[in-house]
Amino acid sequence: MTTPLEGLPPDFALRDEDVPAAPERGDEPGRALPLTVVRSLCDALPLLESMASRDFRVAVELIIDTGRRPDEICQLAWDCTRQDSDGGWLLIYDNIKEQRLGRELPITEATANLIHEQKRVARGRFPHTDPRELKLLAHVRRNPRGVHGLVEDTLASWHREWVDSLPPMITPEGQEFLKEDIVPYSHRHTYAQRHADAGVPVDVLSELMDHRSLAVTQTYYRVSAVRRREAVDTVARHQLDRHGAPAWREAQTLLDGQRARYARQAISQVAVPFGSCEEPSNVQAGGGACPFRWQCGGCDHFRTDASYLPELKAYVDELRRTKERVLAATGLDDWARERALPSEEENARVKHLIARVEDDLDQLTDTERHELEEAITLVRRSRRVVSLGMPHGRQPSPNLRLERP
Repeated sequence: MTTPLEGLPPDFALRDEDVPAAPERGDEPGRALPLTVVRSLCDALPLLESMASRDFRVAVELIIDTGRRPDEICQLAWDCTRQDSDGGWLLIYDNIKEQRLGRELPITEATANLIHEQKRVARGRFPHTDPRELKLLAHVRRNPRGVHGLVEDTLASWHREWVDSLPPMITPEGQEFLKEDIVPYSHRHTYAQRHADAGVPVDVLSELMDHRSLAVTQTYYRVSAVRRREAVDTVARHQLDRHGAPAWREAQTLLDGQRARYARQAISQVAVPFGSCEEPSNVQAGGGACPFRWQCGGCDHFRTDASYLPELKAYVDELRRTKERVLAATGLDDWARERALPSEEENARVKHLIARVEDDLDQLTDTERHELEEAITLVRRSRRVVSLGMPHGRQPSPNLRLERP
C-alpha cells in the first residue's frame, strides 16, 4: 500500500514559509456611510456614553477617526501614541487579523488628545498596574488590574442598541438610510472613502489600511460610472490649451473620447505629468514617443485643466530648483549648462497656465466652484501617476490626517 509521501527523498521537509498565504479578503459587513449619517452619529456620541460608558464612546470615536478594526481598538495598549519627526502624532496598534504588530498610523491632534485624556482616566482607575500591561480601554468586569481590553462582541452589541435608539438617518438624497447597515466595520469603510475622496492615492491608502493588496483596498470605496462621467464632463468644460485659451469647443467634440480616456484610457489622448497630449504618434506609442522631447508647454497638442493645478505648481517649483542646481554646479561646459538650464519661456508659459486656471476658478460662483472641486476630486482619484521620462514636479503630498466630519 502506497502512502502520500512515498517516493520523496529522506531529507524532504515542509516548512511554514512553504505554505502559501491565504488570500486576503475585504472586511465584511459594512460599507461606507453617507456624510450626513456620519454627522448624525458623531452628534449622538454623548448618548452612547450615557447608555454604556465613556470607554465605549471613546472606542467608537477612535474607530471613526482611525478606521481601525474594532478588535484592534479594543486591544490598544495604554501607551499607544508617539510623535513623528515632524511633531505629528502616530497611533501604535497591532493588526490582529494579519498578525502584524506595532503598526503606525498618522492621526490628528484631536484624536491624539482624545487618547491622552483616556490614558489619564485609565491610569486613575488602575493606578498600581504596570503601564506596559495596562489597556487603554479596559473592561470593568473581572478585570481588577485593567490588563484586558473591551470585548469586541460587547462593543458591537452596544453599538447596535445605540444606533437603533437614534432618529431616522437621512441620506443626501433625502432617503432614509437602513440602520442595520450601520455596524462598527462601516466606520472602517467610511475612513477609506473619506481619504479616497480627499485624493489620497490608492497605494498610500493601502498603507493606511494596512492591506497587503491594492485590490483589497479598492473594495473599500466606490465611484459610480455616472459620477465619474459627470466629473469628467465638468472638468472638461475648463480645459485650456498651451496658451491658456479655453479648449471647450474641441473638448465638447472629443467628450466621449475623454470619458473613455479617464475610465478606460482610450486612444484619443494620452496622459502626461501635468495634462494630456493629442500628438498622434505619441498617443499611438502610449506616451513614450513624443517627437518634440516632451516640450509640452510649447506644443499645440498639449491640454491641461484645473485638475492638474497641483502638478503645474509643483512643476514650477521643480524648474526653479533645477535652475538653482545647474547654476551652482561646477565642472560643466557652457554648452552643457545652457542645455540643462530650464528655459525662461517654459517657466513663463507654465506660470501663465497657472494664472489662467486660477482666474477661471475665480470667475465661478460658490456653487459652481464647489461642483468643480468635487469633480476634480473624483477625476484625480481615478488618475494614475504618470512618468514618461520627462522632468516633472514632485507629487503634492496628500493629507493623511483628516478630521472627522
